[in-house]
Amino acid sequence: MSCEVIGGIEGGASHTHAVLMSPEGQVLAVSQGPGTNHFLIGKDECRRRIVRLIDEAKTKAGIPVDAPLAAIGLSLSGCEVEESNQDLVNGLIASYPHLARQYSIASDTDGSIATTSNQGGVVCIAGTGSNTLLINPDGTKVQCGGWGYLLGDEGSAWSIASRAIKYCFDDIDKFQPAPAPTDRVWSLIKDFFKIKTQCDILDIFYKDFDKSRIALVCKSLSQLAKDGDALAQLIFEQAGRHLAASISAVASRAASELTNQSGGLHVLCVGSVWLSWNLLENGFISHLKSNSSLQELSLMRLKTEMGVGAALMASDRLKLRLDRDYSKNYTVFYSYKREDVCNCKEK
Repeated sequence: MSCEVIGGIEGGASHTHAVLMSPEGQVLAVSQGPGTNHFLIGKDECRRRIVRLIDEAKTKAGIPVDAPLAAIGLSLSGCEVEESNQDLVNGLIASYPHLARQYSIASDTDGSIATTSNQGGVVCIAGTGSNTLLINPDGTKVQCGGWGYLLGDEGSAWSIASRAIKYCFDDIDKFQPAPAPTDRVWSLIKDFFKIKTQCDILDIFYKDFDKSRIALVCKSLSQLAKDGDALAQLIFEQAGRHLAASISAVASRAASELTNQSGGLHVLCVGSVWLSWNLLENGFISHLKSNSSLQELSLMRLKTEMGVGAALMASDRLKLRLDRDYSKNYTVFYSYKREDVCNCKEK
């Protein structure tokens, strides 16, 4: 059996998910671990984490760890450059020959789209970082964002958290007044990081910087927004605008087959920030109505194991059998039409 099994790994900056799938499309085992963005942890550690996840999944599935899988699909944050991707794979082949016979590697966005179709689509990732990718049916790609916290990540948990901290700092410094009172947000930030003054946060940002740790503030901010804090609500509204802007940017170059299908452009929404859709919605829809020519779209979320798309991607690229029913992998949670905005909540 092991000779036919395909593995799939979906990895971000904070979390990584692995699955093993039979040729019939059955998920045999899953495993989870920390982030696998090689820009953040280095390629050697990235490889070690991949191996641990696959070996754990093999053990759960009853497959000997020294029996190579037919293939592994790697869909990882930070894997946008082919030369660097191949170097990562070459290291796996050289150091861990027991892992798999073949590999297919791409960005985490590629694997996400592969979960819903092998004819292209759009994925908008808003987790610790953010990235939006369009793949047309002819294979051409258009990317918006995905450049990391210094050059991008708008709409991400990192962006939401850092924006909240910046609003507080600018307001306290009298540099620029915040658009709403900062007292509750600043209190939350101090409690989260266990600090008392502005200076206390400098080590967190400059000495012991951890993007994922700072991004975790987003979850607490979402609760504050739900409790009615005006500044927290505004920050999430801004994030909604940023996500809509990134989708609009790639949609302008989408093939007609994608924009004219039932439900319009299908956008797969991945990442923890999308769990706060009710806080993002007003900004998101406002941007589409005022700054985009997009006529119709469907926002979707996955309802299958993370990593399935990476396995499907590998099977398609390497011409290996892996049965699938795409309709079982996702659900539509919001539908937009320019002339008649319809909020279609999933049941």
